[in-house]
Amino acid sequence: ETQTMMDTRTATAELGWTAYPASGWEEVSGYDENLNTIRTYQVCNVFEPSQNNWLLTTFVRRRAAQRVYVEMRFTVRDCSSIPRVPGSCKETFTSTIRERPGAYLKVDTIAADESFSQVDFGGRLMKVNTEVRSFGPLSRNGFYLAFQDYGACMSLLSVRVFYKKCPSVVQNFAVFPETMTGAESTSLVIARGTCIPNAEEVDVPIKLYCNGDGEWMVPIGSCTCKAGFEPDNSNVCRAPVLQYERRPSGGLWSEPRRRLRFWGGSGKVLQRFWILRRL
Repeated sequence: ETQTMMDTRTATAELGWTAYPASGWEEVSGYDENLNTIRTYQVCNVFEPSQNNWLLTTFVRRRAAQRVYVEMRFTVRDCSSIPRVPGSCKETFTSTIRERPGAYLKVDTIAADESFSQVDFGGRLMKVNTEVRSFGPLSRNGFYLAFQDYGACMSLLSVRVFYKKCPSVVQNFAVFPETMTGAESTSLVIARGTCIPNAEEVDVPIKLYCNGDGEWMVPIGSCTCKAGFEPDNSNVCRAPVLQYERRPSGGLWSEPRRRLRFWGGSGKVLQRFWILRRL
């Protein structure tokens, strides 16, 4: 499963990111493809040469994540649809990360699968691109994301930052804690298991592997219910129960079974139901 660290789609006020130079990226209110109000950044200096416009997010706390994912939703204007545009027009931008002051690490060059023209824009037809990139390993308390424009006409509709984890799970009568994925997308992180109450180890060590997609795999070892306890849906070890029987003579006795039976005057069973009583 995923855990969101930042999502601009939920912003109700200005994002307040840092744009440099001031003539580059601009924060505006807009609408997504579902006509929801969103805060976006846009830039369109395609008629000016030598563009190098930077956009820096606010600080994102790393928490315990070693590898982080960034989902970017954006639109890009088709350069060929802009009259008399110079050859410096671009349809790509660059995403980077900064963990330390002044140290920027390029994540990737992001290209649009679809670009829009003036005709599309006039008809309010949005061709939204969604790209996801990941980076790691991370070691500092947090980081900044940066987006670099070299001369595109585009809008950055939303940015979502998240990490993946394997949720806590009970398997083979053992409980495994929530576990973060590793620093690489191919990493396997070992999680040690603990037998549930009233269970004991059968094969050791008890462990599961958390893969890079946040999924559990390769179970090793197991627990089983202790003597005198019975399994219930492979997640609980329950104590045995007592059976009570009432005869026509009025006698009452018990045995370590599961049913409680009431007898009528002719000795016929009138009702049966289950009772749970721990020893």
